[in-house]
Amino acid sequence: MAKFPKDFLWGGATAANQYEGAWNVDGKGPSTADMLIGGDVNTPRRFTKTIDPNAYYPSHQGSDFYHHWEEDLNYLHEMGFKVYRLSIAWSRIFPNGDDIEPNRKGLEFYRQIFKRCHELGIEPLVTISHYEAPYHLTEAYGGWANRKVIDFFVNYAQTLFREYRGLVHYWLTFNEINMLQAPFGAYMAGALPLEDGAELKPDTSGAGDRLQERYQALHYQFVASAKAVQIGHAIDLHNEIGCMIAGGMDYPLTARPEDTFKTDMADNMRNFFCGDVQVRGEYPPFAKRFFEENNIKLDFTDADRQILAIGTVDFYSFSYYSSGVETTEKNTDKAAGNQTVSTRNPYLKYNDWGWAMDPLGLRTYLNRVYGRYQIPLMVVENGLGAFDKVEADGSINDDYRIDYYQAHINAMAEAIKDGVDLIGYTTWGCIDLVSAGTGQMDKRYGFVYVNRNDKQEGDFSRHPKKSFYWYKKAIASNGEDLSND
Repeated sequence: MAKFPKDFLWGGATAANQYEGAWNVDGKGPSTADMLIGGDVNTPRRFTKTIDPNAYYPSHQGSDFYHHWEEDLNYLHEMGFKVYRLSIAWSRIFPNGDDIEPNRKGLEFYRQIFKRCHELGIEPLVTISHYEAPYHLTEAYGGWANRKVIDFFVNYAQTLFREYRGLVHYWLTFNEINMLQAPFGAYMAGALPLEDGAELKPDTSGAGDRLQERYQALHYQFVASAKAVQIGHAIDLHNEIGCMIAGGMDYPLTARPEDTFKTDMADNMRNFFCGDVQVRGEYPPFAKRFFEENNIKLDFTDADRQILAIGTVDFYSFSYYSSGVETTEKNTDKAAGNQTVSTRNPYLKYNDWGWAMDPLGLRTYLNRVYGRYQIPLMVVENGLGAFDKVEADGSINDDYRIDYYQAHINAMAEAIKDGVDLIGYTTWGCIDLVSAGTGQMDKRYGFVYVNRNDKQEGDFSRHPKKSFYWYKKAIASNGEDLSND
């Protein structure tokens, strides 16, 4: 029996603000991501209200996909991609976010990409909002904490659905929408205002906890997403529209009931709080107590409730990189994660950025989520950030990346045998791009190397790594041949 369905969607993923570059070209306005200075593993990224000509803003150039898109799509085609997940930069379509008319040059840029994808047999999977919003919405409206932003987003989404009808059939409304539950997400995901010079860290947005603002912003995104789902279906019945969650897989540190209970509660908040709203169309029962105990009072109308109930998603997609550990113990050894910090797991290996490598956690997560929702699932981010060494002959022998993918693809195959309806897999950063968390270029994920580094050196030329040929073989065999030879 085959490990994967014959129509399984193999591919990779990128995000406009980390990959595209050309931040002020052809009518694009500044986005929230364009105001973030790069950092590194020890130095947090920093927000500036105005552009500092002496500072490095990673999104301004990214990997220069804007000028390399044809070459890059050819690489994806050579690997045999069935699907390519990319995001659209909102401020390339509506420079200020509240504009009446869209920027035609921005629309045409993506149209040519989607047309070329179809010529190459690649299905586009488009994220409408991926960690960026027009910066004007932050300055003028306070970002997603303002209900008015719902209508601006809906107008933007409706424009995309109409313009790309027949070219795009798979959509995601918000990237890692549950990151607004973490302080780090206040600006990154919610476009909430920050003080000039504020640092972004996993445990702080740079401006306090802001629980009320973050959950109000999250609610407005839920409403905006649900409205977009309804509009997308009305414009094209063939549209499949999903949610996207930052998948959190945690274990209790000990067998103490308190550790297990804390782990279960973290699982509820991280994976099912947003999932329930977007898949089931209503807030989960545990949300009421959370709001009461944290004195959160939402602007939540009866009309909102009806919109959420009707605008449920067609599939559940998520990112998965690593797992964490929950405990009631104090002063435990900590490790980083996907914009989170948790206790270190003594049974797992960690990468250079402190992320645990746990393929079994992916199988567990897939079973857990599918058991709750019983709708198709898609892994739309998974990968290993690492320092890659270019050898004297130009080769890059990234066997560590191949090992990571082998284990995670095998875990997906086991989950499918378990009965999970998994329809696709897009690895993160299939062509090297800058990191959202640290703004680094040297934290590489791709199968294709981009000649650019953290010192802003390099000509953006591309060439395949060893993993490029390995993934090509894996796709061609539909996941049957994962050997590294």
